[in-house]
Amino acid sequence: MADTNRPPSRPWRKYLTRSLQYSVLTVIAIAVVLPVVMLMFSGLKSRGNAFLHPYLPPIPPDWANTVEILSGSTFWLLMRNSVVLMLASTTGVLVVSSLAAFVFARMTFRRKPVAFNLLMLGLMFPINIAILPVYLLIRQMNFTNHLEAVVLVQVAFNISGNIMILRSFFSTIPFELQDASSIDGCTVFDFYWRILLPMARPALSAVAALTMIVSWNDLLVPLVLLDKDYLWTLPLGTMQFQGQYGMDIAKISAFTALTILPTILFYLIAERQIVAGLATGAVKG
Repeated sequence: MADTNRPPSRPWRKYLTRSLQYSVLTVIAIAVVLPVVMLMFSGLKSRGNAFLHPYLPPIPPDWANTVEILSGSTFWLLMRNSVVLMLASTTGVLVVSSLAAFVFARMTFRRKPVAFNLLMLGLMFPINIAILPVYLLIRQMNFTNHLEAVVLVQVAFNISGNIMILRSFFSTIPFELQDASSIDGCTVFDFYWRILLPMARPALSAVAALTMIVSWNDLLVPLVLLDKDYLWTLPLGTMQFQGQYGMDIAKISAFTALTILPTILFYLIAERQIVAGLATGAVKG
């Protein structure tokens, strides 16, 4: 016998809710993508066309600005510095964060919660707030105008959140596995290197991808610590390029588009690894 007290089905509510969700997501996507598209359109126009028709697509595209930038040595020098800085910072963050997360997740010692909470305080002090004392410290060490100084600062201000991500993942690995490996003759470091890190590839991939993007887009730290133009990175070079060609919107747009294009491509490639790594740590943690 049918339940007469059951409320009638209202499929229009589900359809209305889904339509509203997609509408909001569409507006957000347009707001995010439209400036990037307009920037690339402007970079493929001549200087006059960029002023007269800023919102129209480039038909036909003018590649003169792009060819001029890529044919010079300045862009490639900035690209090299950015790549070196990104790889060094990512390597440092992975090494320090994974080792610290292993200690907090798999070892027992006195005051461990206190030490972990003190380390997590780094999340409350972004580099924008601490840049002045950091600069004074680096200057007292006579370490300015060195890419190594930028790497050191980027690693120091990126380990807190990544330790939290990796610790959450490392804590899900059964302790019986570590006990079994110890019986088989594995040292603590062997377990970390040979067993734990291969099992944590999704989380490590997410940490590496996020660190690479943050390091690539970092402007403040290189701006404060690097005075020599041959050490500048792409974001810093873009700012200087805008000052040099302040009235040439097309050339500035082309240079900026070339600067952000590697980030966009890298994120499109690594997006699955980032989402999978963060989701795995969140679900298992």
